[in-house]
Order: sequence, then structure tokens, then C-alpha cells
Amino acid sequence: MSIPAHHEHYVAPFDEGVSFDELPDAPPSQAYWPTVTGWVGITITSFWLLVAVFGSWLAPYGENDLPFPDDYSEFQKPKEGAALGTDVEDRDVLSRIMFGAGRTIGISFAATVLAYFVGVVLGIGAAVSGPKVDMVLSRINDAFLSLPTIMLGLVVVAAVGSSFPVLILTAGLIYASVVYRLSRAIGMEIMVMDYVEAARVRGEGRWWIITREIWPNARMPLITDFGLRLIYVILFISSLSFLGLGVQPPQADWGSMVRENLGALQYGDSKLAVIAPALAIATLTVSINLIVDDVSAHGGGKLSKRM
Repeated sequence: MSIPAHHEHYVAPFDEGVSFDELPDAPPSQAYWPTVTGWVGITITSFWLLVAVFGSWLAPYGENDLPFPDDYSEFQKPKEGAALGTDVEDRDVLSRIMFGAGRTIGISFAATVLAYFVGVVLGIGAAVSGPKVDMVLSRINDAFLSLPTIMLGLVVVAAVGSSFPVLILTAGLIYASVVYRLSRAIGMEIMVMDYVEAARVRGEGRWWIITREIWPNARMPLITDFGLRLIYVILFISSLSFLGLGVQPPQADWGSMVRENLGALQYGDSKLAVIAPALAIATLTVSINLIVDDVSAHGGGKLSKRM
């Protein structure tokens, strides 16, 4: 049909016989049900979480109590009254592991939450704010990523001093850079989807797109990566404590217990004083990793590629 020259804005008559294909909605989220491997990880992780919450009340002795004050000896073997033996100061190893669980897991969890709050807010913000904001934030983030993690933590803690808030802030800000990169990549991927383009055409604002389109589809990979990041933070905090810059004695955490009792490997009658906290770290991190792998397998391997 030719458009008359004197008509600048011509609107074609609506044809009721013409049909249009609607853009697809956001893909529905699938329910997750753990496999046997996932249940093993959930069981072990739940056990350590319970110990972290209730360990200080359930421990047979106080954190620095001596179970055998009249028979002082370093690294006594397990016996009645000390199921895992005693450490270098003749303190009950089991009680200190139970007290230390709250600090190791609590500090690590708080630092991971901080890392995710900062990383997700900045990462998704960069994905929806345009190329200029994205470039500035990404270059700053690249500078943080180029610094060695342990070395940066050692410098900060050595300069400021070791305390719970310092450890949480240091670990949280260090690992926020990794979370930023992941959340930005996921946000960029979702922003080019058809259902986001449809929302833009409808005139939806950025906040609506973030809460209704980006977050529901980014939630599963980010929550899964939270578990993986928690593993790294646990190892980071334990490494600082092992090097003497984490939780300070006489307070116990698993990393400092390994450092304090290294002599048991050569001179002690019972090596559980150093092996038990090391096994606690290993079992917790492996169990969380089992959960992460199970959830990733549920997502068809896509989560692993994103993370």
C-alpha cells in the first residue's frame, strides 16, 4: 500500500487476522531435591552448624579449663574425661573444637555475607547502569583481583591489628571482588534476554527489572556460589589464624589450634590435638563442596561454568 505524500504519520488499519508471537517469559525455576551425595553434605554441614551455635553450652569443659589439673602433661591421649585428649596447655581438645567452631564458622559466614552484599549490589548495578559505570567499577575490581589474597590479608591485619570486625571486613572486602565479577557476568547475560527486552519495551524501570527479571534468574547460581565462597573464606580465616594473625589466644578457633599444637606431631603422645581441628576444617569444607556440586549438577552443569 502506498503512503500519501501529504501524510507524514500514517497509521495502517488494524488487521484482526494478523497474529503476533509474544516474547517468552523468564524461564521457571526448577525445584531442587538433593541426591545421596547432597544429603551427605547437608548432614555433615548441619552437624557443624549445630556445634557452632550450641557448642559453648554443650562442651564438657570451659574453653581454657584443665580437665586434669593435678596430672599436668602435654598432649595426653584420649581417656575418660577427655575424649580427644588434651593439647599443649593440657586443655580439653574436644571442648576447644566446640568453642572454636562458633568463631571459625561465625566469622567466615559474616565475611561471606558482607562479600555478597557488596559484590552483588555493585555487580548487578554495573550490569544495568551502562558502559561508563561498568568500566569504572570493573577497572577498580580488576585492581583488587590482581592482589594476592593471603598477602593482602596479612598486610591489612598486621597493620590494623587482629579482631573479629577486622577479620570480617578484610575477608569480606577481599572476596567481594570475586562475587562482583560473577554477579556482573550473570547480570550481563540476563540483560540481553528477550524477557528483559520485553520489560524495557513496556517501560519498566531498572529497579523493577532487577527485582522481577534479573534476581529470580540469578538467584540460584549466586546462592550456589555462596557456598563455594564460604569454603574459601573458611580456609582464608583459618590460614590467618595458623599464621598467628587471626583469632588470638587464649580464644580458640580451628586454625589457631592447628598452629598451637604442631608439637604433637613430633613430641606428643596424642596427635589428635592437631589432627582433630584439621579434620574439622576438612570435613566442613568438603561437605559444603558436596552440596555445591549437587546443586550445580541439578542445574545441568551451567552453574559450574558460571562460577
